[in-house]
Amino acid sequence: MTGAIHADPLLDPLFTTEAAAAAFSPAARLQGMLDFEAALARAEAAEGVIPAGAVPAIAAACRAELYDAGALGAEAALAGNPAIPMVRHLTGKVQETDAEAARFVHWGATSQDAMDSGLMLQLRRFLDGLDGDLAGLADGLADLAERHRGTPMVARTWLQHALPTSFGLKAAGWLDALNRDRRRLAAARGQLALQFGGAAGTLAALGDRGPAVAAALAAGLGLPLPALPWHASRDRVAGLAAALGILAGTLGTLGRDVSLMMQMEVGEAFEPAAPGRGGSSTMPHKRNPVSCAVLLSCAIRAPALVGGLLAAQVQEHERGLGGWHAEWQALPDLCRLVAGAARHGRDTIAGLTVDAVRMRANLDLTRGLILAEAVTMALGERMGRLAAHSRIGEASRRAAADARPLRDVLAEDAGVVEALGREGLDRLFDPLGYTGAAGHFIDRVLADHRQAGHRPAGDRRDADGTG
Repeated sequence: MTGAIHADPLLDPLFTTEAAAAAFSPAARLQGMLDFEAALARAEAAEGVIPAGAVPAIAAACRAELYDAGALGAEAALAGNPAIPMVRHLTGKVQETDAEAARFVHWGATSQDAMDSGLMLQLRRFLDGLDGDLAGLADGLADLAERHRGTPMVARTWLQHALPTSFGLKAAGWLDALNRDRRRLAAARGQLALQFGGAAGTLAALGDRGPAVAAALAAGLGLPLPALPWHASRDRVAGLAAALGILAGTLGTLGRDVSLMMQMEVGEAFEPAAPGRGGSSTMPHKRNPVSCAVLLSCAIRAPALVGGLLAAQVQEHERGLGGWHAEWQALPDLCRLVAGAARHGRDTIAGLTVDAVRMRANLDLTRGLILAEAVTMALGERMGRLAAHSRIGEASRRAAADARPLRDVLAEDAGVVEALGREGLDRLFDPLGYTGAAGHFIDRVLADHRQAGHRPAGDRRDADGTG
């Protein structure tokens, strides 16, 4: 059996993980089908469908390293799928040691049974690895949310300064979305099930023993037993694809935010620094957001793959033509991409450098205009919202035109000083005094995170020395 884990050794290490590449390697695809064949023989022997003596020879031949993936692929180009030549070569391998056992290879099954059930085994392995990275990312975000609940920063809407918020709330927002993604993936995983229906989904070749064999086969593979075979009902695959696509968007949002915060003009947070990471081939000073680039590229590429898998859901009668085939490469490609993004996201958050001093400094760039709403609301209690809005709006225009702090301009307005007092003005221009329910929202997200059984992340220190 030949075939490297990475199909593209130059790019795959950037865009996927070793675990995801291994889960969808040619060897893993073939082994998944062979695991189905071995479990099928055991289940049928247990139910008296085939002789028990046939099982050892069949099981011994169900090892991917015994076969040449290139030869199977060449034959699949003519046969229409790789399971057909696989069964032929498996039968030949069993024949070498037990001619009688060779008669019972793939008994009563069809090629789609082997391929779909093998895929379920691959997906189970893949999802285990993916959730490990997502758990690490979630723990890192929870740690940031807790430690930075009191770290003020600019909230930006339409890419412009809006109001004060806290970096803890921003991290909690990322975490909240990720926790929903993990639940969607868990639900989609719960729908992955055994595929075993024989030629037309009736198991007619097994007579009245079909249901018992199916139950034994499901137990042997550790897969749920569905109510009936689902050859042309591809909602299981589509549901997982949709969950992965939404996760890609969440990771892309994380990548977009961190990359914008990492711009030198902003300078609020930075990806981990390491030799050889994020450099330029010509500019020695560069510290590029390389992981963010991977997160964003995944978010760009994933929707097309998801769209193709949703389109493939429409299939004909009891076995589809073309739609099933469209899944074979698109789903592994999607899985590999999302796995790579999840790993980059986990590593980025684990080593994120947070510059709380710069965050505070950026709040002052508008010379207090970012707190105009806070003053308007307080003044509105005395003179009505519209009148207050007009008065603070005019003061804001004067402050901007003269490049003066809004606090100083308002201090010259006797009506404002009479209504709010000078100490009241000082309190209104404290950014942390106008973050509303941020702390409450952080607590709710962290409680949800803890309820799900996630462990706390390890300690990390920031650029300002806080920990």
